[in-house]
Amino acid sequence: MDTKVTVKGYAKINLGLDVIGKLENGYHLLRSVMQQIDLYDTIELSRLAEAVVIKNVLPAAVTDNGMRITLTSDSDAVPLDQNNLAYKAAKLLLEHDSISEGVNIHIIKKIPVAAGLAGGSTDAAAVLTGMNELFGLGHSKDELQELGVRLGADVPFCIMGGTALAEGIGEKLTPIQTMPEMYIVIAKPLIGVSTKYVYENLRLEQVTHPDTEQILAAMQGKDLREMTGLLGNVLESVTIEKYPLIRELKDAMLETGAVGSLMSGSGPTVFGIFDTMEKASEAEIQMRRKYPQVFIQAAGIIC
Repeated sequence: MDTKVTVKGYAKINLGLDVIGKLENGYHLLRSVMQQIDLYDTIELSRLAEAVVIKNVLPAAVTDNGMRITLTSDSDAVPLDQNNLAYKAAKLLLEHDSISEGVNIHIIKKIPVAAGLAGGSTDAAAVLTGMNELFGLGHSKDELQELGVRLGADVPFCIMGGTALAEGIGEKLTPIQTMPEMYIVIAKPLIGVSTKYVYENLRLEQVTHPDTEQILAAMQGKDLREMTGLLGNVLESVTIEKYPLIRELKDAMLETGAVGSLMSGSGPTVFGIFDTMEKASEAEIQMRRKYPQVFIQAAGIIC
């Protein structure tokens, strides 16, 4: 049995995000085309007995029933406490499978935090996947997804990976097998967006809803131009009104050669879609020059 496992947690973007209703418990019903991109955190997991002691980080935390979890990171932006989804994922699996040992989690952070890129969710997904291997639990991917939805609506998709239509609160996933060739440039400004604020101020009767079926048809036909002409995210109606820089970044993506641009999730990250990696790389250079305080990164997609 392994004593150490390393897992990549990939970021996601929303190629289309529609909100079609709201449940009595406050959760919103979505139809969203989710896409993983080749920007990832690295999650290193080890049995606690094998864990290396790292100075100046959170000491061993103790869960309610005495199981130990240590959480460290190379980034000051990562919360090293029990509110971190990676911590919650470890606690969930230790309790679910009655594992007596502890686990050390080290997060090498590359995905910007609070960016609408599922950075926390993908770390949690990586912990579930990695611990399943580390402790030889034998859970199927479907079983891990069922556990993951307890942590957050994006976690099941991050476990499944690739491209998918997400429905319900995000947990009902239909894999999408056919995609046009495309490359992504993301831009994450130094803005903190409250997802709670965005959903509380969303007025569904006042937004233009994206045609998700047409987006899926364009993807099936590998028609990049048609697909990018249909991009839509209803949450932009709230976030862009509050933070005009997001619209400016979208326009800048198009000016640098993107065939389409959209905000991901509730923001503030904006992405541009390019038909070649060469164009995406050149756009990355231009965007960095124009917006030196914004995190800019070109990436491929994960199919």
